[in-house]
Amino acid sequence: MTTASRSFDSRLDPKRLAGSERELETILTSFDTAYAWRYDGVKEGLRDLYEKAKREQWNSTTTLAWDTPVDPESEILPQAVNPLMGFSGFQKLNERERVRVRHAQMALQLSQFLHGEQGALIVASQLVGAVPWIDAKYYAGTQTMDEARHVEVFSRYVREKLEWEWPINENLKELLDAVISESRWDFKYLGMQILIEGLAMAAFGNMYRICKEPLLQELIKYVMRDESRHVAFGVLSLREQYTDMAPSELADREDFIIYASELMAQRLLGGDIAELMGWNKVEVQAVVRESPTFQLFQQLLFSRIVPNLKKLGLLTPRVRKAYEKLDILRFEDFDIEAADREIGLVL
Repeated sequence: MTTASRSFDSRLDPKRLAGSERELETILTSFDTAYAWRYDGVKEGLRDLYEKAKREQWNSTTTLAWDTPVDPESEILPQAVNPLMGFSGFQKLNERERVRVRHAQMALQLSQFLHGEQGALIVASQLVGAVPWIDAKYYAGTQTMDEARHVEVFSRYVREKLEWEWPINENLKELLDAVISESRWDFKYLGMQILIEGLAMAAFGNMYRICKEPLLQELIKYVMRDESRHVAFGVLSLREQYTDMAPSELADREDFIIYASELMAQRLLGGDIAELMGWNKVEVQAVVRESPTFQLFQQLLFSRIVPNLKKLGLLTPRVRKAYEKLDILRFEDFDIEAADREIGLVL
C-alpha cells in the first residue's frame, strides 16, 4: 500500500468520526407546563389522529428484517444522483476511493437523520407538558414513543449496517437547539412538526423511491408512516392560531421560519465531506450548489413545508420573498396527500 493510499484510508476511517466518544451535552431550557383539566375533546381532529397513532404502533425489533445482509460500500443509492460527480477532486479518485467516499456520504446522511430524530424525541416530550389541550397531550405522548423508535432504528442501522456514525451537522444542531430551548409552545410545533418534520418527510420520500437496499427502504417506509401523522399533528394544532395574531408577534414567527429554512438549506451543501477529504470547502460547495441533482433535491425538500405554511396563513409577503430567493414558492399548491398515496402512506 502506498503512502497516499494509507493517508486516504486514515481519513476515511469510521472510528475516527465515531460518535461514541462524544460527551453528553446539556442545554438550558425553559417553557410553561400546562395542566389541561378539561378531559373531553376540545381540538377537532386530534382525537382521531390519536386513535390512528395507537393502531399504527410497531415493534422495530420484530417488524424489520435485521438479519438482512448489507454491504455498506455497495450502491445503496444510485451513484448517478451523487452531486460530487462533477467535482474534479472526486473525479481524480480511483474506484476504491470513490466507493469509500460513497460509504461516507451514506453514513453522513443517515447519521443526520439519527440526530434529527433525537431532537424530535426531546421536543415531543416537551410538547406533552406544554400543549394546552388534553387531546394534544395524548398525541404528543404517542409521538414521543414514535421518535424513540426512530432513534432506535436509525442508530441500529448506522452502527450495525454502515458501521460509521458521524457527528451532528452544525446547522442542524443550531436549529434543534433553537427549537428545544424556545419557551413558546407554538414555536416548538412550528419548528419541529412543520419545518423539520416536513423536511424529513421529503428527504425520506426521495430516499425511499431511489433506495436499492431493502432493509433501509422498509425502515424508511415505517418511519414515514409515523412522520406523516406528526406533521398532521402540527397542522391541526396550529390551525387558526395565527389568524388574528398581533403584527409584532407574527413577525417573530416569520423571522423564525426564514431563519430555519435558510439553515436547513445550508446544511446540505457538502461541507462535511469536503472537510473529511481535505478538499477546498468553498469549491466543493459551489460545485454541489450548481449540480442539477442537488438543485432538484433541495427544492423538493421544501415541497411539504410550503403548502403547510400556506394552510396556516404563514406564507406571508415576507416569507414569500425569502422563499422566492430559495426558489421554492412553486410548491405552495403541492398535493401532499397525492404524494403520500403514491408511496403507499394513504390507502
